[in-house]
Amino acid sequence: MTETLEIVTFRLKPKASADFVTQNGIVTDWLARQPGFLSRHLGEREDGSWVDVVRWQSLEQAQAAAQRIMAEIGDCEAMRAIEPASVEMGHATIALSR
Repeated sequence: MTETLEIVTFRLKPKASADFVTQNGIVTDWLARQPGFLSRHLGEREDGSWVDVVRWQSLEQAQAAAQRIMAEIGDCEAMRAIEPASVEMGHATIALSR
């Protein structure tokens, strides 16, 4: 298996809760239960946009989780706070990790 990074960028809806990071506990817990999950890093950029980087054991496991996440936890506060039109997702094969 080739480890994969899932890189998601997005913006929050206007008036989204200031508790966005706290609300993400549900998302992190869900991810941690998925086959192949290794780690998650969530950060806010200076321009107010967000970056969510999830490390997976394989691209196939990342894609399988992506297919299920909205059906299983798409109605949680953290997911509802995201502006859907702003979401961009891509994957990268890990070439170096230390």
